[in-house]
Amino acid sequence: MPELPEVEVTRRGFVDRISDARIEAVRVGKPLRWALAVDPARLVGRTVRTVRRRGKYLLLDLDEGLLLMHLGMSGSLRFDAAPPSPGAHDHFDLVTSRGTLRLNDPRRFGAVVFVEDEASPLAIKLLGRLGMEPLGEAFDFDAFHAGLQRRQAAIKQVLLAGDVVVGVGNIYASEALFLAGIRPTVSASRISRPRALRLHAAVREILARAVERGGSTLRDFSNIDGQSGYFQLEATVYGRAGEPCRVCATPIRLLKQGQRSTYFCPVCQKY
Repeated sequence: MPELPEVEVTRRGFVDRISDARIEAVRVGKPLRWALAVDPARLVGRTVRTVRRRGKYLLLDLDEGLLLMHLGMSGSLRFDAAPPSPGAHDHFDLVTSRGTLRLNDPRRFGAVVFVEDEASPLAIKLLGRLGMEPLGEAFDFDAFHAGLQRRQAAIKQVLLAGDVVVGVGNIYASEALFLAGIRPTVSASRISRPRALRLHAAVREILARAVERGGSTLRDFSNIDGQSGYFQLEATVYGRAGEPCRVCATPIRLLKQGQRSTYFCPVCQKY
């Protein structure tokens, strides 16, 4: 599943290309997770001002209205001046004066939704409960620590939930917890302020590094130009069960938390 780094890599790949482009046509293919919520013809003639990101959503600001895009489990975007004819898994084309933005999604869990603005009920439903953004100044440590103190669940599960901090997906949660020296099973409320400070810094570092490496490609993800990400190649614990820890040489362990795979070092992550 594309997580925050993959979505940010995608955004950076086409934001400059599509900004100030005029929408000339909209093609909608097979139904996605949510309906477009507007007659496609009504988008023609509008201008794409810029592209932002909120969690794992891309926000295309139009001169009138807003398009929310989500890549779902297996989606990816391409931006081409002259794209080929749509294939079986190409479910949305935004044809602009600068090129065509195309959503390819084999499993069709992605979505493209139109709202008037971020105060619209549908936008609030999709975005309103998202936690702090981890890559900007909005990632306040005191708020992060307070959020952890209110949660009794295991810290790995709290990171994945997205209501304290958004976008820390499975691979990045395992990596951040290793970097911070925190065992993934410990209750979030038991994490002291100094350890929470290490985790706060680790989340920033891991996600920023993943963006620099083009994200992670475990199955389907590729960037706006069809290139794979490389962060998974330098993972310290994720996907390395039974292999020696890069720090202490103890075999990396694997456990299941909420049906998700968690990787950790029992020596480097004692508490």
